[in-house]
Amino acid sequence: MKILGYIRVSTAEQANNGDSLDTQTRAIEGYCMMKGWKEFRIFVEGGVSGSVPLADRPQGELLIGAIEPGDVVITPKLDRMFRSASDALTTLEEFKEQGVQLHMLDLGGDVTGNGISKLIFTILSAVAENERERIRDRIRDVKRNLASKGIYGGGTRPYGYDIGEGGRLIERADEQKMIAGIMQLHSTGMSPRKIGDALGMAHMTVRRIIARRT
Repeated sequence: MKILGYIRVSTAEQANNGDSLDTQTRAIEGYCMMKGWKEFRIFVEGGVSGSVPLADRPQGELLIGAIEPGDVVITPKLDRMFRSASDALTTLEEFKEQGVQLHMLDLGGDVTGNGISKLIFTILSAVAENERERIRDRIRDVKRNLASKGIYGGGTRPYGYDIGEGGRLIERADEQKMIAGIMQLHSTGMSPRKIGDALGMAHMTVRRIIARRT
């Protein structure tokens, strides 16, 4: 039986605050000491978003590849390993089929062998996923509010504008002329793909311009 720990931080800033790698490591070390497990290996995932499925993360992939029947996997918190309910529940079922225990310290330990723990695990996975969607919606609302005030909200420079002082959007005459041409062709029923081909522009750029204007 191997004891395998998994910890994660999403950004360098988070590594220095709150759920730091050191804090997570100490939590796993203390849990192993309490259980009498003297040898263990910890997989450290740095700078990877929780929105990325466990199997698609560099250390997550190595963790899954190292697992054998009878092993124990430990993570300090649910959201360190999962943010998607579907990813969490699929992985949990795979672990159970392999006879692998999954211990989550914030849920009191083994969530593979306890019906109540699994229920809590399911609920919290869904809550974590919902919170992520809420954060995404809030960011989208902020960007829309800035855009309505003519202020650049970050990301790719919007086609048709330059970024001025204080993040103000300033129209570019040449690109605005192109936008007008795109909208004129669109009004005739021409598809974004045909418009892009005619003007020598990427189809997705044309689609974004049309969506923004309509």
